[in-house]
Amino acid sequence: MATVDYFQRKLDDKRRLTIPAELRDEFASGVVITRGFKKYLHLYPKSVWDELVEPMLQGNILDEKTADLNVQFRMGKTEGVIDDKQGRITLEQHLLDYAGITKEVVAVRVGKYWRLMADTS
Repeated sequence: MATVDYFQRKLDDKRRLTIPAELRDEFASGVVITRGFKKYLHLYPKSVWDELVEPMLQGNILDEKTADLNVQFRMGKTEGVIDDKQGRITLEQHLLDYAGITKEVVAVRVGKYWRLMADTS
């Protein structure tokens, strides 16, 4: 089976994004959605967030870089699960506004997480 590293979808009227069937097992632990480094979103499997991201945010309490990363990734952070029936996740409006996403979403795998961007084509 081919690896899926890219997909495009339209959000439905309730701001839900359908995850391709081939990827749903990857998100069985749940999903974490955060602001990205620029005007896009990060979509993490909950297990990746817990095992790789969260420990990196626990650095020195007085380190400004660690503090900045915490602000970046925790501001507006949402957690959820994929609905079993349709394989959808809901994206909060404030995160869509941050990324400039209105209806069309482009998703690209970036290692162990996904970057969600507005489709500008």
